[in-house]
Amino acid sequence: MKAQSNRDRLTLARIDAFQCPPGKQQVFLRDTLSPRLAVRATQGGKAFVFEGTLDGKLIRITLGDCRDWPLESTWSGKGANRKEIQRGARQEAARLQSMVDQGIDPREAEREQKAARAAKRAEQERVRKEAEARAKHTTRALLEAYSRHLEAKGKRASAAATRTMFERHVFTPFPEVADKPARDVAPLEIAAIVRRVMEKGKERTAGALRSYLSAAYNAAARAPFDARLPSDLIPFAVEVNPVQPIAAIPVKPRDRTLTPDELRAYMNGLGDELADQALRLALYAGGQRIAQLLRARVEDWSPDTKTMRLFDAKGRRQTPREHLLPLAPKAAAMVSDLVTRAKEQDAPHLFFQRRRRMDAGTPGKRLAEIAAAMGGEPFTVADVRRTCETLLAGMGISREIRAQLLSHGLAGVQVAHYDRHSYADEKRRALAKWERRLAAIAAEKPAKVVNIRGGK
Repeated sequence: MKAQSNRDRLTLARIDAFQCPPGKQQVFLRDTLSPRLAVRATQGGKAFVFEGTLDGKLIRITLGDCRDWPLESTWSGKGANRKEIQRGARQEAARLQSMVDQGIDPREAEREQKAARAAKRAEQERVRKEAEARAKHTTRALLEAYSRHLEAKGKRASAAATRTMFERHVFTPFPEVADKPARDVAPLEIAAIVRRVMEKGKERTAGALRSYLSAAYNAAARAPFDARLPSDLIPFAVEVNPVQPIAAIPVKPRDRTLTPDELRAYMNGLGDELADQALRLALYAGGQRIAQLLRARVEDWSPDTKTMRLFDAKGRRQTPREHLLPLAPKAAAMVSDLVTRAKEQDAPHLFFQRRRRMDAGTPGKRLAEIAAAMGGEPFTVADVRRTCETLLAGMGISREIRAQLLSHGLAGVQVAHYDRHSYADEKRRALAKWERRLAAIAAEKPAKVVNIRGGK
């Protein structure tokens, strides 16, 4: 059915009176003042429409409901300050006709503008999300996530060490780097962090700090491709490790060992406190790692075989290695007393305080107190362990048995896949011989002090 058409100068009154007759789908009332403008009336309402001709074809564009569009534009201000507040239907029709006169299809132009606006909104949203991600995935967040990863793998001591290192040498002195997106950190910024520690004369600490930072960034860079790494490292979007250009700092191995007189004084300085008991057991068990002893549980002790089970998580092991120690009488008695104490208080670990496992740093602090009271050159838990192995070597205990006894250097294809010997008898004999050596040192008289300046 052909639409009915009338032409008259549009006024608000004429538009209001214009209606679509019953039985008609639509009728048009075209403007004489703006020939391209018309009102289309249907049974559902009235709307302004633009009608033009492009390349011989009719273009009809609906402007909008007559109740929403004014017939004429409304303005504010005068002269140069005159500003259009709301465009009227006549002015919009004139604008569309101007485009048609230039050979532009207003419909195509509108689609392009909508696409451009949509693209702009999408880009703004992308930039916003990226800014949020960068603000969230900072260096601080990455290093904290890496520490949590170590803890989740059971490397609690390493996790604690990294947290302390990062807080002391990154977060506190370099907050601007800590709060910077991790992926934007530059090698020069990492170099400044490491150099600050080096210039304080802490070469070993600087080397460890560089190593921890490199490990954290490497983990983040590998996370998208390594299912063994936590997925929360992936959003950091690290592609390049900024620590890589920083020269590695070789750690000078410590060579401090205790003399027999120092070892005797150390043993005499150990009391009955729980931290002292941990230090004493580590010594009598051949120089075991304190962290491994503190993880020991009641069920790790076999009273029948006098064997203590430890778990060595050190290094890159995915699963801690079982480390069995067939103890000699004195060390076995120490463990038996600790097991009795734990059972009486219904505690799972041998070394506990207030029902919580003893912190790994507690024995080290106690050792430092004993060393300070002794005077002379300070020493550490690691120095005591080194002393034990040195003395064991002097007693004729082979390197292979020492490695089994102290759970170190056990790598390579032979150990990993072929050597399944338990070395229980060899370790038991070595520890029995070791207890006799400690008893002899404890019984020796201190060396006489000679005045080399000539006095009596």
